[in-house]
Amino acid sequence: MPRFVLLEHVGHPDDGGGRHFDLLLEDGPACRTWKLLDVPQGGAGVVAGRELPRHRLEWLETDGAEVSHNRGFARRIDAGTFESVVLDTESLADASRLVLAVTGDLLAGCLRLETVGDGWAVRLGD
Repeated sequence: MPRFVLLEHVGHPDDGGGRHFDLLLEDGPACRTWKLLDVPQGGAGVVAGRELPRHRLEWLETDGAEVSHNRGFARRIDAGTFESVVLDTESLADASRLVLAVTGDLLAGCLRLETVGDGWAVRLGD
């Protein structure tokens, strides 16, 4: 099963709030990645996000590390596996709507990601 990781990213120079969260989904030789303003929680509504360039697979393995080019520090706060339930395309790589069954400690259950305008809406739950 493909893996996911949820990273807390602090100290990025573009972060007015001081931190954000990166959700990485293993997809072949790299990870499809989203920047989230908060951690999705069951029943807590939608979390706003935006897609980032693909990240290296090494982030699936590390507990924490400095981010290159003085872009702060990222530490793992959750990890696990996922299974694609619904994609609006044939592959994870270019889907604009994803419904995933995730098994982690914080993220567990049905995780939905879909494009909304120029961003993404992320929700954990039904």
